[in-house]
Amino acid sequence: MMTRPPVCARCWRLLRKKTQSHGQPLLHPKYLSTASAITPSPPLDQTIISTPPISRYPPTQPPSHRPPEFRKSQLHRQYTSLLRSTPLMLLFQHNNLKATEWMAVRRELANALQTHDTNSPGNDDPQYIPSHSIKLQIIQSRIFSAALRVVEYWDPSPRSHNAPSPSSDPLDPSTQSSVSGIPNTTPSPEDPAFTHALSRTAHSAVAAKKKSHPLTPLLSGPLAVLTFPAVSPAHMKTALSILSPRAPKFPAPTRRANPGYHDPVAQAGLQKLLLLGARVEGTVFDTEGTRW
Repeated sequence: MMTRPPVCARCWRLLRKKTQSHGQPLLHPKYLSTASAITPSPPLDQTIISTPPISRYPPTQPPSHRPPEFRKSQLHRQYTSLLRSTPLMLLFQHNNLKATEWMAVRRELANALQTHDTNSPGNDDPQYIPSHSIKLQIIQSRIFSAALRVVEYWDPSPRSHNAPSPSSDPLDPSTQSSVSGIPNTTPSPEDPAFTHALSRTAHSAVAAKKKSHPLTPLLSGPLAVLTFPAVSPAHMKTALSILSPRAPKFPAPTRRANPGYHDPVAQAGLQKLLLLGARVEGTVFDTEGTRW
């Protein structure tokens, strides 16, 4: 049955006649405009549980001082990880090395290290390192120098800077009450809570120490590094005998023992390598100190 709207009796009779003639009720627009919409009440869970924080950036790519998609940023991240995970590193300078010469140098180094592992197997030794984990690679000197300053002079722990610690007060709106794995940060590089190697905080902390590291004077020109995953004097002696031989402690292999080492292409590449120094567990050694 049709509900009577608040109108006079005469209008109501006319309205009913028009409804019966057309088959549907007709209401004046002013009554339709005053109809109220029904808003459903929120669920009970939303009234007693706070909304979880939303991460505004990928967890593997937080906001950085420089855009992380650039190659320089990725090299900086790679060199930082290399410096933190490599206790022994030899630094070489290469002058106009051709691609064929570089391939010959790496081939002879890999063969010598493989021969050393074959002649002296030490898989049961806890200090044993496989030869394939020793890498010789070319680096960008300026980016490597920036990564070295971050590793040596920047401590990413919360005690090393004045970043505000997350609040634990349950009445504080910034307190993480539902999801503890998402940090309470803003998607901005200026946020001091970001302490990774590419953060604005790390860049500002080491900006004034460009020439204070002992290895900085050597980081100029075309460079290459030989990295060891552990300190191994035997592997280091084998590598120096190939890359920078000097009798009597580090003699070069004879032609009969290693004919490929005396190949003209390999010799041309080895003559363009110059040993500059080493970094052993954070300590810098010159050329003479490297050949202990």
